[in-house]
Amino acid sequence: MRKFFCVLLTLAIFIPALCPRAVSAEPEISAPSAVLMEESTGEILYEKNADEQRSPASITKIMTLLLIFDELEKGSIHLEDEVVTSAYAKSMGGSQVFLEEGEKQTVETLIKCIVVASGNDASVAMAEYIAGSEGDFVARMNERAEELGMTGTYFEDCCGLTGSAGHYTTARDVAVMSRELIRRYPQILDYSSVWMEDITHVTAQGTKPFTLANTNKMIRSYEGCVGLKTGSTDAAKYCVSAVAERDGLKMIAVVMGAPDHRIRFQDAAAMLDYGFGSCRLYVDENREELSPVPVEGAMVSEVPVAFEEEFRFLDTEGRDLSLIEKKVELPELAQAPVKKGENAGRAVFSLNGEELGSTAIIYTEDVEKAEYADYLERVWRAFLGEEERTEQNN
Repeated sequence: MRKFFCVLLTLAIFIPALCPRAVSAEPEISAPSAVLMEESTGEILYEKNADEQRSPASITKIMTLLLIFDELEKGSIHLEDEVVTSAYAKSMGGSQVFLEEGEKQTVETLIKCIVVASGNDASVAMAEYIAGSEGDFVARMNERAEELGMTGTYFEDCCGLTGSAGHYTTARDVAVMSRELIRRYPQILDYSSVWMEDITHVTAQGTKPFTLANTNKMIRSYEGCVGLKTGSTDAAKYCVSAVAERDGLKMIAVVMGAPDHRIRFQDAAAMLDYGFGSCRLYVDENREELSPVPVEGAMVSEVPVAFEEEFRFLDTEGRDLSLIEKKVELPELAQAPVKKGENAGRAVFSLNGEELGSTAIIYTEDVEKAEYADYLERVWRAFLGEEERTEQNN
């Protein structure tokens, strides 16, 4: 009998290791609206009323931060620039860092005030610095939302303080703008993962320290959480866009309209657990060098090609990703002219006969079509070369 139980124990240990990963059951979410997205592919793994328009509260500031980093990338503003607080920015209620009229803070400090402490006053100060007025900045926010395909979104302010029915977004759109922010500007996660940090107010009344405390308690309570933004008002109730990283995976969990802050974080954690428990990511960086493609009708005999980008596949079914096969499809002969960046073929990835996806292969040089004069020149050069070889032999 003892030997029998030892066999059972051995099977219990080793069989799960040999089997594909079990797919987790979908999470039970209390909030009325939620979305879980895998960051690198943008794939939606879970949704609940994802396109229901709701008041976003301070997760509005995700778009504000995206525009700030857009301007930093363009070089129109810099982290060390000093921003002067206006009377209007000072007057913002709700969550704030208590900037005084005329107070100067750097762009980097104001970014921390926005993403860590959710400062409405800091948001408006940056909006005015970039666009001249909050209204003009908000117009840019709506333009950016349209560019991203956020069809369920309209902003009326830059901080989410308004409870107006005209200021709204959806859980899906919040995931989209969160993904855009962290993919284009991953440095935002260095700021959003700060737990506490002191800034200094320097005003006519003197100098005093002020501690920024992160409103996203998941930074401390959930393994791998690195951001991104919380929000709450009477109209919006409790919202969060939570970003977490584990084992090479990055997940975005959006919760809107939760009845209290605990449920907001519980729902986000449940979705993240589901994502990390049920997903594995296959990445082929496509780094191998490809043979050039022969080209006809040109002065050159071949044209180089390369993979346009890496290939990513997100598995949610527990399949054996080591069995994925890759096949390169390229023409035997290209016809001139050929343009750099033009599609030449593709690399196809499949598993057990099922195509999972592909990535483009492009030409990396321009090749012009040979004209009649080019052929004459080629013949003449060949003739001269033959003459030279004949003289050398004699």
